[in-house]
Amino acid sequence: MASVSRSVLKTEIDNITEYMAQVGRQARAAAGELAAASTQVKNQTLLGMAEAISASSDLIRQANELDMAAGRESGLDDALLDRLELTDARIEEMVDGLRQVIALPDPIGEISGLAYRPSGIQVGKMRVPLGVIGIIYESRPNVTIDAAALCLKSGNAVILRGGSESLNSNLALAECIAAGLQSTGLPAKAVQVVATRDRAAVTEMLTMRESVDVIIPRGGKSLVERVAAEARVPVIKHLEGNCHTFIDDGADLEMAIAIAVNAKTHRYGVCNAMESLLVAKGMAAEVLPPLAEQLLALGVELRGCKQSCELVPSMLKAGVDDWGEEYLAPILSVKIVDGVDQAISHIAAYGSGHTDVIVTEHWARAQQFLREVDSSSVMVNASSRFADGFEYGLGAEIGISTDRIHVRGPVGLEGLTSQKYIVLGDGQIRV
Repeated sequence: MASVSRSVLKTEIDNITEYMAQVGRQARAAAGELAAASTQVKNQTLLGMAEAISASSDLIRQANELDMAAGRESGLDDALLDRLELTDARIEEMVDGLRQVIALPDPIGEISGLAYRPSGIQVGKMRVPLGVIGIIYESRPNVTIDAAALCLKSGNAVILRGGSESLNSNLALAECIAAGLQSTGLPAKAVQVVATRDRAAVTEMLTMRESVDVIIPRGGKSLVERVAAEARVPVIKHLEGNCHTFIDDGADLEMAIAIAVNAKTHRYGVCNAMESLLVAKGMAAEVLPPLAEQLLALGVELRGCKQSCELVPSMLKAGVDDWGEEYLAPILSVKIVDGVDQAISHIAAYGSGHTDVIVTEHWARAQQFLREVDSSSVMVNASSRFADGFEYGLGAEIGISTDRIHVRGPVGLEGLTSQKYIVLGDGQIRV
């Protein structure tokens, strides 16, 4: 691992177009061999990565401190610096995450739906890798390891383009990934970290149709919008997490308050935090004052409709833009609605298709909400904070997709695969 300190300094690329084309060719060449790798070899590779990270923690922290110092000098805010920092605990979390992925079932080669046809052939589907995945992300260096692990386990080669602010950290982690690949003889270019801060690398990556099968952006709205607008390669994305909680008439008061407080205040800067609260008018007078008291005590700014402000005088009046806003901050919009039909209509008009919740004791209204709310996760009597790959039993996730195709919701191992038809026969010919 002594080479880490040298590699973090080599970040200037003379010809970005030529460099990215070479990265793409190398990824495509590696993808075929990786797709054929056994589960045992892939798991041993991930174990080698984990061991390399543990052995190189000092060098990783040194590289990260270069990024942290540059971030402070350039004026990165506290939230971004927090995402950027690699503490001992966070390095250990990366190691634990690799071990969790090792423990997950390997989806590649799984056969489903095998059935006989009248001709005597059997037809089914086999799960296969997507091929080459390009991932564009910001700030968090831990994404480098999470993404590499999920792509490797699902048999995909991957090109990783992290934020310029985390390049030193990412290149140090790339050395650990390379050590894992070398330990089992898998192609060294199965995982490549783009080694430049030049934004032109992103532009090139978005148009590499011959060598990249899908792009996954992971970051702020501006990044995802740019990728969606410029990509000539299929994209798995989500733009925003304007998540709603609707408290239905007759909901259990204690449950409703606990779910709403958790959904809003457990963490603010995450895509599955509640940003909008809807309350049925028959329940508003009972639930809003005590709920508002708890939220205000925790430092949450409330912005409500006229009726909400009348019930909670300290609430600010909401503007039109508040209903569709992803605050990622201790701010919450509040609206009183007639009932479940109006709640569903409001979510359809202003929601982002991420995660929406109903708190209710009414079975039929719960079923209506599940059927009619068009989001990647729809929940009954649970906090939106559960919209997470780990909580869903997927292990680590690459992100949460609000697309309808190819995958929707938390993107884990299965979301990084496709299926092909297979046919088993014993000499049948078509007549």
